[in-house]
Amino acid sequence: MTQRIQSFDEITRHYDAVLCDVWGVLHNGVEAFAAASEALAAARAAGLAVVLITNSPRPHPGVKAQIRGLGVLDAAYDRIVTSGDVTRSLIAAGPRKIHFIGTERDRALLDGLDVEPVAPEAAEIIVCAGLREDEIETAEDYRGELTPLAARGLPLICANPDLVVERGHKIVPCAGAIAVLYEQIGGTTRIAGKPHRPIYERSLAEVRAVRGDVALNRIVAIGDGMPTDIRGAEAAGLDVVYISGGIHAAEYVVDGRTDEARLSAFLARENASPKWWMPRLQ
Repeated sequence: MTQRIQSFDEITRHYDAVLCDVWGVLHNGVEAFAAASEALAAARAAGLAVVLITNSPRPHPGVKAQIRGLGVLDAAYDRIVTSGDVTRSLIAAGPRKIHFIGTERDRALLDGLDVEPVAPEAAEIIVCAGLREDEIETAEDYRGELTPLAARGLPLICANPDLVVERGHKIVPCAGAIAVLYEQIGGTTRIAGKPHRPIYERSLAEVRAVRGDVALNRIVAIGDGMPTDIRGAEAAGLDVVYISGGIHAAEYVVDGRTDEARLSAFLARENASPKWWMPRLQ
């Protein structure tokens, strides 16, 4: 049974390291959750290594600047690993001529790589970092653009496997939703971020760099995204703290309170068994 905890420090004695999600756990895209930063800073002060593991398509220096600007404490973590970091190796290994989908700020993903952004008809591969206008578009808006590319057999590299994120009080779609659509229309995808293995391998290497060899049963993962954070951490053999107040809250929060029966039913439907849960990290 997944156990409710009131405070993260109830369980830190069981662990030597933490892999913590960022968007939805430490901030909502608009402001930081102060108590979450403080909880991780306290864990570090108690001797745990903390590695942030995020599906952001930006390489980690950009994420560090972003979360600092939102109010996440520098003291809350030792290292950051992003989907952008591990996706760059996929881009470097692929054809040079790419059709890029994302915002201008997402193009930092390509910095220093020997690639050439081109028009769709000249492309040999697609790199998707996100929707161009994620507050007004959905993945379906890209069907017409993507269908001829799938018909040509172009693979799509997805730099952010999240389907949605919470931005303030809105839920907005991410590149993962476009990857799902691309597969539905017959295209193939290449993904290195959560829940896939490469981002966990990189994150565990960062844990070892900070703390030395650490057994998997001494590492706990924290996240709110069921198809990414939870599924990926469980597949990697890690204990999990599920943050229930994130993107899935509508499944079981009634009148501002978590209905534990509905939460249990949701976890059962998702075939997920996090060891612990709490509404927000604190």
